[in-house]
Amino acid sequence: MVTTNESELIIRTFQRQDEDQVVVLWEKCGLVRPWNDPRKDIHRKLEVGVDLFLVGEWRGHPAATVMGGYEGHRGWVNYLAVDPQYQGSGWGRALMDELQRRLLALGCPKINLQIRKDNLAAIGFYTALGYLEDQSLSMGKRLIPD
Repeated sequence: MVTTNESELIIRTFQRQDEDQVVVLWEKCGLVRPWNDPRKDIHRKLEVGVDLFLVGEWRGHPAATVMGGYEGHRGWVNYLAVDPQYQGSGWGRALMDELQRRLLALGCPKINLQIRKDNLAAIGFYTALGYLEDQSLSMGKRLIPD
C-alpha cells in the first residue's frame, strides 16, 4: 500500500470487493465499450495475477484505477481511470508512478499503451508523463466475443 500526498489517496492492489465500484468508475470515465465486458476483463486479470491491478482509494472507496500487465517483454497499461470530479488532482500520475515502479522491479524495459485517437485529453496526459508515439500499428483479433 502506498499513500500519496494527493489528498490522502491510498494506492493498493485491487481486491475482489472493489469490483462493483470499479465498474461504476470505469463507466463514469467512459472506458467501457460494448465489445469489452468490464467484469470479464476484471475476472481475466485476476486469473493471471492481480499485483499490477491498482486501485486509488479515497475516503474508503475506489476513486482511481490502473490495470497493468507484463509478459516478460513489455509492460502494458489499461483502464487508467480517475473519477471525473478528481481529474487534475495528480491521482492519475500517482497511479502511473506506482505502476512504473512495480514494473521496473519486475525488470520491465518498456511500457506500452493504447489510446483512442479521439481521446485528446489522454494523449496530453501521457505526453506530459514522457510517453511518445511509437511508429507502429496496433492490431487486434478478438478470440472470445464478450
